[in-house]
This record gives sequence, C-alpha cells and structure tokens, in this order.
Amino acid sequence: MHTYDQLLARTDAPPGSSWGLFGEHSDLGTINFLTPERVLAGIRCVRQGTVFNLDLELDAFDPPLSADRGGPNHVIFQLNPNHRDEYLDGFYPQGSSQIDGLRHFRNPDHGFYDGAPDEEIAVGTARLGMQALAEHGIVGRGVLLDVGRYLEQQGQPLDYRSPQPIPVDALEATAASQSVGLETGDIILLRTGWLSFVLYEMSRAERQASRGRWSCPGLRQSHDTVRWLWDRQIPLIAADNLAVECYPPIPDSPFISAAEAQGAPRSGHSGMMHRVVIPLLGLALGELWQLDPLADDCARDGVWEFLVAASPLNLRGGVGSPANALAVK
Repeated sequence: MHTYDQLLARTDAPPGSSWGLFGEHSDLGTINFLTPERVLAGIRCVRQGTVFNLDLELDAFDPPLSADRGGPNHVIFQLNPNHRDEYLDGFYPQGSSQIDGLRHFRNPDHGFYDGAPDEEIAVGTARLGMQALAEHGIVGRGVLLDVGRYLEQQGQPLDYRSPQPIPVDALEATAASQSVGLETGDIILLRTGWLSFVLYEMSRAERQASRGRWSCPGLRQSHDTVRWLWDRQIPLIAADNLAVECYPPIPDSPFISAAEAQGAPRSGHSGMMHRVVIPLLGLALGELWQLDPLADDCARDGVWEFLVAASPLNLRGGVGSPANALAVK
C-alpha cells in the first residue's frame, strides 16, 4: 500500500488521496483495512468476556450539542392493550455517539471520496452510503489511547474549554506510557475526557450558551497527523470529543481550499481535517464515543487492547449512523 508521502505525490488522482486504491470496494474506504486477519487479531484480545458499551443514549445531550441537530422524540403507541410499537420523530443519526460516513464531507477542491459525483449523493442512492459499512461490519483489534489521563499525570491537563491541539508526539507518548504496542490496522479510540466534562461538569445553562460556539481539544490539523493515521492503516479512529480533531481548527491549518488560500470567505469547516481524511483518504470517524468506563478498566488492569465491534445502521445512502459500538476485553 502507498505511504502518505506517496499519496501526496500522486498525479493520477488528487494529491493526498487514496482514490482508486481499493478497487471495487471503494465505498468502504479505510474499512477495507479490516481484513479477516485483523478481525482474528481483535478476537485474540478477548480474555475476560467483559463488555463495554461505547454509545451514549440517543438523547444524552440536553440541549443537543448542535443547533442543527435536535433530540429525538420517542413515541410509543398501541393497537390493543397487549401490543406496543414505537417510532422516533426528529431522529438525527449523528446526534449522539456516531460514525461519520464517507458522504459526510466533500473536499472543496476535489469533491466526494473516490470522485463520486455530487448528484449521486442523494436519498435512495447507494454510492458511499452507510449500508456498505453495515454490510461489512466494523470489527477488529482496538487500542485505547488515554491522552487525557496521560497528560494529566504529566501535570499538563487538557483545557476542555479550548481547541487545544494534540500532536502525534502525544499519541506516541501515551502509547509508550501504557506499554501498548500499536499494530497495523488497529482501530484507535482516543480519550480526551471532554465528553465527561460537558455532561457532568457543565451546567445546562452553560451547555445552552455553548451551542454553536463549542471548543474541544483533539487531534492537531497537520499532515503529520494524517500521515500517522494513513501509514498505520487505521480503519477508523473514534474519540470522546466533538470532532476527533480539535475544534475550532488551529489558525495555521494546512487544510484550506484553493479559493480560501486566495482570500475567499471561510466557513466554520475551513481548516478541518474532516475535509481531507473523509473525502480524500476515505477514513470514517467516530465522535462522542463513551470511553470513560473502558478507560477506567484499562487503567486498573493495564490492558489497553480489546475487540471492537460496531454495526452502523443499514441505511441505503446514509450519511452517518449511531456508533452501535462495543468493546470486549
């Protein structure tokens, strides 16, 4: 497989892209790295049979984190005294613990992943839809990198009210402190501690005031970060924060469009790695995953590897999905 530096040098496809490298299974993107061998590697991590739910409740956020995503209205009804049925109204699949699929972001210069035309990204069409991930499944060896705990132990705790960038060096140092070896094809779970801060330390009034103006620490926007993700053939990286990467992006992020580089107006997405890792690399992202119970257990027994299994919604043409994720130690 090409290295990231080789991807950056491509002339047959957008520089920095994996377009065309996965052949007929391109709708999976980096999930292609989850081969049967990687599934077996994950299964070999199971020693205790302890299961951890990595999903928050669908209505965990009150108010919802995003002004563009409301909370679901759960309705239960009956046809007779012995029957119950239900439906969700106003259900946003990315409103709680989630997986961003390959439809979620297009690159402003090159478009959707693997050159999918804009008109194919529509309701009822299959191209790049979540149903491809649901059919394949997301199963493999997971490794938790508890950066929040590591930095706190170093006397340098993360500032949960700021977009503090986490460089690759911090990921490597965290892995070394945990004495966990990273293997090609690992599913990486990144714990910052931000989610618990928002849910349990901020008041509802503070959360309401923060809607549309959230900040969170996360991965630094840099080619070093993207290189680390790609060269390790990471199929999916999930975090307990808003965007996996720090948000808002760092001011000198290299991930701006050609027009923005020439002075065009910028949006809230300008500079985000989402614009690169999803539509150029084909890397699915997990956001707002519940990692604290798993992290506490890993810290107790010193075992930071486990089986990860996630089953996205089998929604044809879906943009994203609840994570539906478990870790098994």
